Amino acid sequence: MTARRATAQAVSPARRVAAAVLRRVEQEGAYADRALAAEATRAGLDARERAFATRLAYGAVQRRRTLDHVIAACAGRPVERLDAPVRDALRLGVLQLLFLDGVAPHAAVDQSVELAKADGGPGFKLVNAVLRRAQRDGPALLAALDDASPHGAALRHSVPDWLAALWWDALGAEDARALLATVNEPAEGALRVNTLAAEPAAVAAKLAERGVATRPAPAALDGVPLPEGLLLDSPLDPSTDPLWAAGALVAQSRAAISAARLLAPPPGARVLDLCAAPGGKATHLAALVGRGGEVVAVERNARRAAVLRATVERLRADSIVRVQTADAAVPRDDGPFDAVLVDPPCSGLGTLQGRPDLRWRARPEAIAELAELQLRILAAGADALRPGGALVYCTCTISPHENERVVERFLAARDGFALDGATRRTLPHRDGTDGFFYARLRREV
Repeated sequence: MTARRATAQAVSPARRVAAAVLRRVEQEGAYADRALAAEATRAGLDARERAFATRLAYGAVQRRRTLDHVIAACAGRPVERLDAPVRDALRLGVLQLLFLDGVAPHAAVDQSVELAKADGGPGFKLVNAVLRRAQRDGPALLAALDDASPHGAALRHSVPDWLAALWWDALGAEDARALLATVNEPAEGALRVNTLAAEPAAVAAKLAERGVATRPAPAALDGVPLPEGLLLDSPLDPSTDPLWAAGALVAQSRAAISAARLLAPPPGARVLDLCAAPGGKATHLAALVGRGGEVVAVERNARRAAVLRATVERLRADSIVRVQTADAAVPRDDGPFDAVLVDPPCSGLGTLQGRPDLRWRARPEAIAELAELQLRILAAGADALRPGGALVYCTCTISPHENERVVERFLAARDGFALDGATRRTLPHRDGTDGFFYARLRREV
């Protein structure tokens, strides 16, 4: 065994996986969630190791701006001047020292030094020195960060300045600060039981037999129960569980489950789902309308449509869901439908807990472009709805331009449609789930 390999093996498997994820995100432009899934599977991590690797990798990506502020202060040089393996080891080390409970400081330092040693260069000495300084001076450096303004909050909570300003304007300072703090915390572990294949109580019992604790999911929206929802109180990678292969489980936040429940199509209804991939909502609609109903699930991207078809088959909904590869913004000739779900492409800013690199990929100028596309898709869905039918427009973002203003523009331009109740939203810091927006519309004529 070479010295480098022996050094690498001295690092815990979870930390090795987290370092590999950071390298792929930074050097290859990989998505953190996909890179984590691949690296954790390759390393054969068990559920608890995978959970720790997720906290490390996601935390280091999410808190990158704040971590780099501390590292630069303790290293006396810009982070951009550090070699990539040294930078990754330092980000993981500072994260553990300053943000993760339950990690002994000596373990955070020693394991990060070993990570740098595994690269074979002399950088491990710098890692050791910087982390010792960070252990001593880091708490004061963080305490000095002031979130009284959007710019200060962006540095303290590690987001781009434009995003902090957007939420400041949309929510007010107090809610914006609370939201910015929450999007750096782990997302809720939530499942939807596919009632086409199993019942929630039976699934919970089977998971309990394997030591996985769950509890019924509380409502994310007032008056919208989630009887098929479960919250996880134990680590679980759903995709490795036998219930997943059997089609009984979907990894889906309470906010996402709420969309189909708010639309509430009756049994036997004919439903249109626009922008349906990867299929969580389409298959939920299938479970609600049952074997006598039909869900037409539309997805423009051929690769995503293939994923959608695979999801439909796994969840035993292929006799109900008909997948179409088509442009959701193009008017349809196969209506009318009893109910329509419009879930268009959006900036995704309500999902930063589960998509850690999204905050660094999102572009403020794209929001206006998305809003125009969303309006066209909403119009196409509305045209396909029968008189008296219901339409739910929902997004997974916290952005008024893509939410309230799209609906306002649509209603101002179209007669015969009205809001069926007030618009609604979930917020991570308030509701403990993803940030979604919902508007339920009724076609009157």
